[in-house]
Formats: sequence, structure tokens, C-alpha cells
Amino acid sequence: MSEYVIENGRIYTETGTIKQGYIVIKNDKIDSIEPGEYQGDLTTIDARGQHILPGFIDIHMHGGYGEDAMDASHDGLKHLSESLLSEGTTSYLATTMTQSDENITKALENIVDYQKVQDQYNAATIVGVHLEGPFISEHKVGAQNPAYVQRPSIAKVEQFQVAANHQIKVITFAPEVEGANDTLKALHKDIQFSIGHTVATFDEVNDAVAHGAKHVTHLYNAGTSFEHREPGVFGAAWLNDQLSTELIVDGIHSHPAAVKIAYKQKGNERFFLITDAMRAKGMPDGEYDLGGQNVIVKGSEARLASGALAGSILKMNKGLKNLIAFTGDTLENLWRVTSLNQAIALNIDKQKGSLKVGKDADIAIVNDDIDVLATIKSGKLHKFKIVL
Repeated sequence: MSEYVIENGRIYTETGTIKQGYIVIKNDKIDSIEPGEYQGDLTTIDARGQHILPGFIDIHMHGGYGEDAMDASHDGLKHLSESLLSEGTTSYLATTMTQSDENITKALENIVDYQKVQDQYNAATIVGVHLEGPFISEHKVGAQNPAYVQRPSIAKVEQFQVAANHQIKVITFAPEVEGANDTLKALHKDIQFSIGHTVATFDEVNDAVAHGAKHVTHLYNAGTSFEHREPGVFGAAWLNDQLSTELIVDGIHSHPAAVKIAYKQKGNERFFLITDAMRAKGMPDGEYDLGGQNVIVKGSEARLASGALAGSILKMNKGLKNLIAFTGDTLENLWRVTSLNQAIALNIDKQKGSLKVGKDADIAIVNDDIDVLATIKSGKLHKFKIVL
């Protein structure tokens, strides 16, 4: 099916929502988007009034469906990437953990090797790497392993970047630690530095932004909280317009009201929905490994034996559903926090991130409950909940 039409859908675009229209897909690209009914001779897929969104882009995701990027397994990344289509995710950053240099390097080299042969039609595409640690604060490790925390340096980041074939797009770092400022100044034009796992003060965060930091990793988790005399990372994230923020919108990592506050402060252009998912996503309750540490998964929570949250088991479509409920905003405003904001940040918005003529045909079709009915990856249709 090299050329076909998705018709009778509600189409969300950068310039507005088409309440009823159609999209012509030719090969792996969006060929046209039009309002009204399709009158041509191409094969059609009836979207039945459902919501047609750009495929989701998850910039912070360690794994799921039994797999983890740190496993350094080619087959594992393949299975993970294929499974992600079921939640509407069509692109992602493979995210590493604070581990030994040897293990991080193995994971990076495996990601690069997998990228060379990844299937663009049947699996979500790895568009780069998010290096979460090891350049974090030992005082805010969260579920990271404190034994492997180290100080950043230009040389060490460049060492990892070589192993990753320059695919490291985001680095989570603590701006207050020794070496952070020099590393940030030297490399911020090539890598997005994201403030996280940190005890930085309000002033230290804003100073880091002045030197090139652009983002905050999983706001409200593993950072300094807001106090009226010391606003901390949270206050800086709310107020500094140069910072974008990512949130795990599962109702566990942050109270719904806290999510709503962040959204009101950042708006729909500086807010990123992420999952921060670990291997237990899509799996039954039980015990799982995360960066060499045992994680107990029960219900919708994943925790270390200490009780600390250990990533999430959130799916992107469920996060979007939660965000609509928590903020009271509409899908018309919120769709871009799952895709376009991420694409702009990663400088891939000419190819991905929105429904626009000439862009990749990476599309999620969801119902009112944000269940994924179908995902189109590079023009290939994958059906899930119902037959379209």
C-alpha cells in the first residue's frame, strides 16, 4: 500500500484542527491534508471520526515490554521498538542509566549498531540517546545507582559521544557539581543539557541556563523543591522562559495539581510529556531489574526496596489521557506536548513532530479515551484496538 487515504478523521495540525478531513499518504510521507470528504480513487481507511495525531516522541524512556537500553541487546531494542507502536510512540531517545563507564559504553555502542539496521516501517525509530547520568548529584540519585555517580568533564562526555557516534542528544546533569559549568559551556551547542538529579539552588539553575542549559528532567522528581525563601529547581523551572520541562504524568510521580501548575506556568510549547518508563512497562506485576537494582512493580507503581520510585510503567497515550484530565485543557492544545515540542528540541521538526505535507507519515489514531486504535509508521499501518 504505497499510496492511500485516511479519511473521516479529526486532524490536528500546527495551524489548527480540521474537524473532518483526510490525509493522503504516499510511500512514507504525508502527501496532502485536506478538509471535507475524499472523492478520489485511492484505497481509503475510514478513521470513523477518531482523532488523528502525529506519532508520539518520547525523549526519556529507558525501556519497556521486558527490555532496557542498558541491556546492550540488539534483539531487546528491536522488541522494545516494535512494541512501542502499540502506544502510539513512533520515535524515541534510548535512555541510559548511571552505571559503569564500561556498561554505558556497551549500551551506547549497541544503540548505534541497532540504528544502522532499524526497521522504519515496523518499529519506533531511535532518533538519538538521552544520557541520564552519571553526571548527577549523589544527594539526589533517585533510582540511579550511587556507586557510579561521577563528575562531568569535557573529555568524558566526548568519550561517550564517540561511542554513541554523536547520537547523544540530551544529557541529564547536576549543574552545581564540580566540572559541570565548564562542560556545559563547551558542549551546549551540540547537546541539550537537562537539569536533573540535582540539589542546585534557584540561582544555580538560572546561572546554568545563562551558560546554555535548556531543559529540566522529570520536573518535581530528584530536584530541589520550591520554598518561599529558596525557590529551587522547581521555581526556576516555572519562571525561566528559556527552560522547557518534562513531566511523568502518571499521577504517581506528581500530584495532578502539581502537573496543572507546571502546565499553567510553561504552556503547551515548553512542556514535554515523557514516560521515563523502565522494562516493566507492558509487563505483569513482579520483580524487575533497573540499572542493576531490583525493582518491585505492583499495580501502576515501580519502586526500589527502599520505597523510592524507580521510573514508571507509563505509556505515552495514557500520559496524554492523564494530562487532559489533570489540566482540563483540550487535545487541540495538548497534542504538541507529545510530539512537536520534542521534534523542535531535537532539531528533527522538518521530518517529524506534526502532521504536515512532506513530513514522515508517523501518525497515531486514537479515540476519545486516547486508546490507540492504529499507528502508522513511515506510511505502514499497524492496527490495534479496532479495525479501521
